[in-house]
Amino acid sequence: MCSASLNALDNAEIVMGASRHLALLPDVNAVQIAWPVPFSDGVEQLLSFRGQRVVMLASGDPFWFGAGSSVSRYLSRHEWVAFSNISTFSMAASEMGWPVEKTHCIGLHAAPFTRLRPVLATGARLIVLLRDGAAVAGIAQYLAEQGWGGSRISVLESLGGPRARHSDLLATDDITQEYAHPVCVAVEVEGQGAALPLAAGRPDALFASDGTMTKRPVRALTLSALAPRPFQHLWDIGGGSGSIAIEWLLSDHSLSATTIEPDPERAARIIANAAALGVDRLKVVQGHAPQALERLAKPDTVFIGGGLSSDLLGWLEGALPEGTRLVANAVTLESEVLLVQAQARCGGELMRIDLSSVTPLGSKHGWKANYPIVQWSVTL
Repeated sequence: MCSASLNALDNAEIVMGASRHLALLPDVNAVQIAWPVPFSDGVEQLLSFRGQRVVMLASGDPFWFGAGSSVSRYLSRHEWVAFSNISTFSMAASEMGWPVEKTHCIGLHAAPFTRLRPVLATGARLIVLLRDGAAVAGIAQYLAEQGWGGSRISVLESLGGPRARHSDLLATDDITQEYAHPVCVAVEVEGQGAALPLAAGRPDALFASDGTMTKRPVRALTLSALAPRPFQHLWDIGGGSGSIAIEWLLSDHSLSATTIEPDPERAARIIANAAALGVDRLKVVQGHAPQALERLAKPDTVFIGGGLSSDLLGWLEGALPEGTRLVANAVTLESEVLLVQAQARCGGELMRIDLSSVTPLGSKHGWKANYPIVQWSVTL
């Protein structure tokens, strides 16, 4: 601890922290309270002491996948001060000899291992904070299941303390050893797994589907038209397999999305697809548009992939604020007419997408045309 944080302890009336943190304290006169489980109960208890001199104990840097923001968002800026220490990520990188700026630093205290999926590629380096010692076997199993069984895992326990320990293993090892919390792992990814492409228009096979989905080439053109920008929110109306919203979220961690899908089986499939590809933050609303849209926070961008109707277009034109980006795809003549009429009212760009694929033609091959897609894109 620094001198400032020691001074805060000397003047504290109450100290709250995990039992392992309290055990490391020097002699203090403050009342010591062990942080309860679940963590949110501790936040509520901490806030009940508002107005008193309270010290909250946390490891390393509390504002890098730490507990700091969980509390500070409930307090005004003059009510708190943070004494940050070296983060676990920095200590782990120093232990491994890795440059932090070229290493993926991920916190999985309360998140699924699938959050790793977008960054898994041969040669990638990860430092991952884990919930507890048992999670070491869990992350190894996940890596092996994804085809990255050759990954080298360094288990780093209690970094920076007297109980610090470094153990090395492979993702395919039979892990019987127990690891003590706090624990993180440093992973060098190796194996034959399938890395996710970085560009829009990822392979259709990545998405479980009943056949209702925006196929890869059209999806790439649609994402280009949607033009995701940092911190924007998407409405994906008629989600199908969820491929558009999922690729939107894969573009940047700051993006958010809500998919509206009336079919319950498809809605469940979208949730599963999003989780498997590491974007479980996708919100799925089961219902029909526009009724299901009325209570949702307004989006920055809207995609209509299913359920296109004059009523839906009219509702969106009246309800969405100026500056909202709107993209719609049509495959039938009836829906194409709706987009032509909408373009006449609101402007924007109409584009016809004609694609052909090579298929067998007797003993030879020829081009088979797919149904053309008409796409309307506009900023209202």
